[in-house]
Amino acid sequence: MQMSDAVTACALIIGNEILSGRTPDANLNHLALTLGGWGIQLREARVIPDVEAEIVAAVSTCRRRFNYVFTTGGIGPTHDDITAACIAKAFGVPLVVSPEIAERIRRPPSPPEGLEARMRMAQIPEGAVLVDNATGGPQGFRMDNVIVMAGIPVVMRAMLTTLEGQLDSGPVIQSRSVTAYLGESRIAKGLGEIQGRYPDIDLGSYPFFHDGRYGASLVMRGADVGRLERMLDEVCQVIIDAGEKPHRGETS
Repeated sequence: MQMSDAVTACALIIGNEILSGRTPDANLNHLALTLGGWGIQLREARVIPDVEAEIVAAVSTCRRRFNYVFTTGGIGPTHDDITAACIAKAFGVPLVVSPEIAERIRRPPSPPEGLEARMRMAQIPEGAVLVDNATGGPQGFRMDNVIVMAGIPVVMRAMLTTLEGQLDSGPVIQSRSVTAYLGESRIAKGLGEIQGRYPDIDLGSYPFFHDGRYGASLVMRGADVGRLERMLDEVCQVIIDAGEKPHRGETS
């Protein structure tokens, strides 16, 4: 689906623990749904390790391809939290201490050795703008179109909420769906012809097996409600022509 006025985004999920399977990612789904509701289309997501060269390369590439890049993870107090330094390197600027973040870190009592480690989180690229943290903890930051957030889900969501209304947006993508108990091959030709008539709408076919029966869920996503409804009618007719009953899903 191509839309000239679309606002696009990429998510960079940073962390060896995600790639190892030790920690399941809990941020991508929330990020995609939230951005979609704001009129920002998440077009790509990458999971990358805590490796400087990998992070710098991904940020440098994606910030030129998309309107926004959202990163999660790697801004904590330990040696492997290198995201801030990598963002600084990608933009060719030094790391500096943010007085605002440092002040938040110093508020709660902390042993000297613990405070020293926590102060790593006050380092941000020179010229970055803070992204507030509604939990009251250290903030994230924004460098041009790259928005850097925590990996802990509750903190990431708290940071994301503070961005509402602060970003460019485009058309909000809506969806329609229909399911039918039949094999995809029986309607593949018809679906292909419909997609050809509606290049501005994504038409996805997702097979399932339930209660001993094969079926397919057809999902349509686009910004033009009128065209979505017409495509839905045509998809339902293809199912009917194949001798099965379409079951329309909820509108979203």
